[in-house]
Amino acid sequence: MAQQITYDKAYDTVAPEDFPAMLQVARYGRRTDAFDGIISATHDHFWDPLDKNYIDFDQPFDMETTPIVPQEMVVELRSAVADRLDERQKIQLSNDVMHWSISNLLHGEQGALSLSASLCHILLDPGAQEYAANQAREEARHVAGFTRYIACRWGEPLPVGKTIATVLDDLVSTQEVYKKIVGMQMLIEGLAMGSFATLNAKTNDPVLRRLVQLVMSDEAFHHRFGRLWAAKTIRHLSPDEHKKVEDWSAQIFQTLLFNLINAEQKQVIYAKYGLDWQWVRDAVKETFTDDDRRDQLKESTNIFRVLIKTLLHAGIITQRTAPLYAVWVDMKELEAEGDGIPGDVVAEEMLVVLREINAKRKRIVSKDVAAAAAS
Repeated sequence: MAQQITYDKAYDTVAPEDFPAMLQVARYGRRTDAFDGIISATHDHFWDPLDKNYIDFDQPFDMETTPIVPQEMVVELRSAVADRLDERQKIQLSNDVMHWSISNLLHGEQGALSLSASLCHILLDPGAQEYAANQAREEARHVAGFTRYIACRWGEPLPVGKTIATVLDDLVSTQEVYKKIVGMQMLIEGLAMGSFATLNAKTNDPVLRRLVQLVMSDEAFHHRFGRLWAAKTIRHLSPDEHKKVEDWSAQIFQTLLFNLINAEQKQVIYAKYGLDWQWVRDAVKETFTDDDRRDQLKESTNIFRVLIKTLLHAGIITQRTAPLYAVWVDMKELEAEGDGIPGDVVAEEMLVVLREINAKRKRIVSKDVAAAAAS
């Protein structure tokens, strides 16, 4: 059994194979109310990726003439790679890179689904277990939504990148709850919220914008679950426990940060243009330096800035590891901003829209039920 780092009974766990522990009579009455607000809000932000009232995947988008995101966002096109392509190929490469990026978002959502399901097997508290089951349902619709979007634009997803696959496999398979919660609910969800906020602000595709807005309305609550864990746990950690959580978080952050380009994993794309992936890697290195990374991290929606901010306000980063992050961002500036993240505002706006759609659907269903009863 893994050594658990938890100081709140809401996060007590058992081994995944210990199902008899779930059948203990006393367990059913120990439900925490810590997650009731998040659970009850599920109805407010319900959406259905198969219902055009929420999102219409059939809206046209000309992939031949329009890049899904502005070309300046594609690091390959800010290098010597652009000199080898004509205008049509630049648009095509831009959209192919987005195919790779959105495929990895899909794989990340599958990881979140599988991780949430794994929490259901080990969380002993019925309230925490219900929250995890709710999140699994919501992650399942994200998987369905991104699968449909990719099908409409490209046909099928690209394979998962090796780095993301390794991180997700570690998080899903570990029995250490702090890794699942910090790794998925704070780091991966924070990464996703930053990505979605950027796409919402910059994409040229209205279908993708609508999809990420819908997903953010769910992810804001998932991120909140991680922050609740931090609030109930971090201040109670022993120095050794805090060091363990802090070092592991820094390791995951750096792994994700330096996976940002990773030309080797995109070589299936470059081959279509007769480009050697190693040459692309070197060309990008010439123009995308550490200074460029720092400039990007100054943007409020930058995915890694969001990650650092999340860890900082959760109390995970201390003076011991702050210099690792200060290389990239102004830590004092982040501390002064408060713990809100860019996607929170978009999520709140989408909640208003979803309440209206769901209220209308309820009225229609009620009329249909009444008509059926009358007949």
